[in-house]
Amino acid sequence: MKKTVSIIMALTLMALGTVSFSRVASAEEVKMIGVIQKIDLAAGGKSATATLKDNKSGKSVAISITDDLTLDKFKDHRIVEGDEIRCKYETEGGKNHSKLFRKTAGC
Repeated sequence: MKKTVSIIMALTLMALGTVSFSRVASAEEVKMIGVIQKIDLAAGGKSATATLKDNKSGKSVAISITDDLTLDKFKDHRIVEGDEIRCKYETEGGKNHSKLFRKTAGC
């Protein structure tokens, strides 16, 4: 009896450990390097949509940007159409939301 209870307890602890450390249905983060084809800044300046052409696949990807630092770079033309960009984004609700948006150029 004690052995059966011990086995059940061990299996329960293993199952709880597995469930607690697994990721819960979250959006997958995608990394991409591409050239900006188009930038659409919203009227209020609180968001923008940039269309990038992926260097690997050649497909165009529209990415929604809401972080203030990147929006400021759009406004003062530090990032413009034709620049090569390294970005990370998550797809949520059918839209791609930027997590990282930077130029690849060094010096």
